[in-house]
Amino acid sequence: MRVALPHQLGREEVRRRMHEHAHKIGSYFPEGTASVQTDWPSEDRMDLFVKAWGQRVDGFVEIEDEQVIIDFDLPAILSMARPLIEKAIRKEGGKLLEKH
Repeated sequence: MRVALPHQLGREEVRRRMHEHAHKIGSYFPEGTASVQTDWPSEDRMDLFVKAWGQRVDGFVEIEDEQVIIDFDLPAILSMARPLIEKAIRKEGGKLLEKH
């Protein structure tokens, strides 16, 4: 599953916001249903390791000049929830990228 979120913030500002708020990703799931770990293999990529509802979902966030790409490998059992997951990513990710 791949979601592109446009922005006009510049890479540096997106990096700053992602580093500052990465710990909140787990709160996007109902309480107690998910654990999230992050890793930054490069300054423009954050890897995500999510365990939710008994499933492991790995993905990444790639910061580009005018968009942020969020990509997850959804297990087949979660594929029917794809529209809900995409909507949540757009809503919560969009909040992070809004200009303040």
